[in-house]
Amino acid sequence: MSNDGARRHLVLVGLMGAGKTTVGAACATRLARPFVDTDDVVEANTGMTVAELFAHEGEARFRELERQAVVDACATPAPAVIACGGGAVVDADNRRRLHRAGFVVWLQAAPATLMARVKTGSGRPLLEGRGTATLERLAVVRAAAYEATADALVDTDGRTVHEVVDAVLEAYRQ
Repeated sequence: MSNDGARRHLVLVGLMGAGKTTVGAACATRLARPFVDTDDVVEANTGMTVAELFAHEGEARFRELERQAVVDACATPAPAVIACGGGAVVDADNRRRLHRAGFVVWLQAAPATLMARVKTGSGRPLLEGRGTATLERLAVVRAAAYEATADALVDTDGRTVHEVVDAVLEAYRQ
């Protein structure tokens, strides 16, 4: 990455439970930048939770709203830290937009680790009532999209939030 890194967004992608929101907020604090979570943007714009959107309007409608949230987040003039919903990279336009707008870090962990972090999956429509097998399937299905989008990969397994933040910021600054 060139020295224009200080002007670019730091973007975090990965499956649910990878730590995008927690790590993103901590990175934003350390970089003294705003933090944007695309799921929060969708919820603020609709007045509904992601789970409610899935239940009442379906996944396709949620993905449309998510696409607009990615557009809005990437258009933020001040450099920000952006955490994307786990499925945002499935959309090719999102992948291109995120990659152009900033330095993208793929936060990765084993499905069993992810499941332990998300517990019951409550509020996570693609996981609710399912289990580790669903995360394993999503990991396989989305791996190519994450890889195509990411400039760097940070494994979060067995690491504290502080250690992951350090690794993300090290990758970002290189």
